[in-house]
Amino acid sequence: MHPSLCTLIDVFFAPHHLELSKYTEDAESEAYEGCSFIVGQKTIIYRKAKQTPKKVGQFVTFWKREGIAPIAPFHIDDPFDYYIIYASNETEAGVFVFTKDRLRDKAIVNTAHKEGKRGFRVYSPWDAPTSKQAIATQKWQVPHFYKLDNTSDLNRLAHLF
Repeated sequence: MHPSLCTLIDVFFAPHHLELSKYTEDAESEAYEGCSFIVGQKTIIYRKAKQTPKKVGQFVTFWKREGIAPIAPFHIDDPFDYYIIYASNETEAGVFVFTKDRLRDKAIVNTAHKEGKRGFRVYSPWDAPTSKQAIATQKWQVPHFYKLDNTSDLNRLAHLF
């Protein structure tokens, strides 16, 4: 099991008596600690965001491959409930938890009318973006962020499961 997910289990899932089942690693997303699993009745796609050297925020992939086909963004009809993204720096850590509907609203998942994204940037509360687009992105993302050292955030997160 990936190190960031082990941290999330230790800090959140285990203390809230939530068990993971059907854990499957995504070999093609190994660089992002990609995997999927089920918690209760919720199906999760999980990735760890990566810091990039020249831009504020972190980058994460969000694609699938069926057989030998080219990679494609996840689709609104794919069987998942949440996309959980682990983000950290030297002193802080947390997770973004996006519902499929929120990802649809932000044109990140494929729909019949719009192609989604294969990857995107996330901006944690500790990031200080300067471009208008990055600031706007952070504004919609932060309400979906849960700090792992904040009890009230973890209690809010528990209500999703």
